[in-house]
Amino acid sequence: MNAEDTPGGQARRHTAQAVLETAQVMYAKGLVEGTAGNVSGRVGDGTFCLTPSSVGYEAMQAGDLVFVDAGGSTVAGDGHPSSEKALHLACYRQWDEVGGVVHCHPLYASMFAVARQPIPAAIEEVVIYIGGDVEVCDYHLTGSDELGEAVAAALGERSAVLMANHGLVTVGRDPADALHAALVVERTAHIVWGARLLGEPGSVPEKVNQDFAGVYRWVRESTWGAENRS
Repeated sequence: MNAEDTPGGQARRHTAQAVLETAQVMYAKGLVEGTAGNVSGRVGDGTFCLTPSSVGYEAMQAGDLVFVDAGGSTVAGDGHPSSEKALHLACYRQWDEVGGVVHCHPLYASMFAVARQPIPAAIEEVVIYIGGDVEVCDYHLTGSDELGEAVAAALGERSAVLMANHGLVTVGRDPADALHAALVVERTAHIVWGARLLGEPGSVPEKVNQDFAGVYRWVRESTWGAENRS
């Protein structure tokens, strides 16, 4: 049997396609410019699929993606994994249920990151899909182990965290879900930015926030990582 026809090979192909599609949508939506940002997915066999370093998203193909083990060593693929490999692996180590990670530099969310201000959960969907306010983790050098550990720790019961003076990291049940979280955060950052120009934004009632946070936790605990628990 060809190695690619084994269950492990099929899982890697499936994850690679999901990572590629997510990366290209991320670029098309304007969440990154050039070759900035990166996307990854958990395969389920102990490996992780990452976008490669310095390859344009429009030209990127599934064969360009790189698979690494939990220690970061390349196990498949001819390219170099993203320079933010440590960040992605730290998120997977910290949160067993996470199946996809997106790191991007959306304009409005990055404004909050540079100002080192959290993005408040000013609309209900932020609590439903993100879990609450998007906090800011301390500054650490891009690509460093310290940045990865800070991001993973700061996520907590959230799907997103801002990196001071850098950008945004989101997680989800799979790469597409993580990208959806990034789009929700960016839309919310834009709304909050505009609302502050108009005056003092109102807040969602705390009881509503608590109830929707419960929905978020239930979805995350019951549906994320289902394939890893099977």
